[in-house]
Amino acid sequence: MEKLTIVKVGGKIVEEPTSLKQLLTDFSKIEGYKVLVHGGGRSATAIAAKLGIESQLVNGRRVTDAEMLKVVTMVYGGLVNKQIVAGLQAIGVNALGLTGADLNYMRSEKRPVKDVDYGFVGDVKEVNAGILADLISKGIVPVLAPLTHDNAGNLLNTNADTIAGEAAKALAKHFDVTLMYCFEKKGVLLDENDDESVIANLTPALFKQYVLEKTINGGMIPKLENSFEAINAGVKQVVITKADQIHTQNGTKITI
Repeated sequence: MEKLTIVKVGGKIVEEPTSLKQLLTDFSKIEGYKVLVHGGGRSATAIAAKLGIESQLVNGRRVTDAEMLKVVTMVYGGLVNKQIVAGLQAIGVNALGLTGADLNYMRSEKRPVKDVDYGFVGDVKEVNAGILADLISKGIVPVLAPLTHDNAGNLLNTNADTIAGEAAKALAKHFDVTLMYCFEKKGVLLDENDDESVIANLTPALFKQYVLEKTINGGMIPKLENSFEAINAGVKQVVITKADQIHTQNGTKITI
């Protein structure tokens, strides 16, 4: 199978012109087929504030009411997504910006209300991998915004990590997929105070051990659980690295 690299990058990097330019240059150096998935939360918060709309986050997740949905649609599907697409076209990468509603490539359902009502937030239910695989095979680079739809006319705010993971799992039937998550650090660290203490390879057994020893803790645990879930669903490897390392082999490699 042909190789495909899916890179998920946070809003912080794509929202600053200098770091965005560097990211796109590094991304263009990745060999073979590729997909870029982006966030954009800081821009959404800033623009919402200018419009007098208050941002509410619970456990780091944005509560998306009807007004905030308009903001994230404008920012994620418009401003941030199209700046990335334009930046890639400028360096010879033929990119196409998509939300889940475009080509019906990703359908979700509104998250049920339990302890928190997240509003118009989507949990992914279906990925039309065939349509994405078709575009990729034609040499087009999809740039995926963190928005999906419910097939009933509603757009839904959807976590970018989730979009990257679900796209990777679905595309694993068509390609030899490497999923890359970009962080502020060079990878998963043995010592959070030592940026050079990168764990080069992480297996399920090692992960279990590090969690017991509390070497790996907090928000990193669910991210790594999602990574192993992707591997179990057929993704070849997951790499956790720094954005400026995506064209290298550096970072933490997660395999079975």
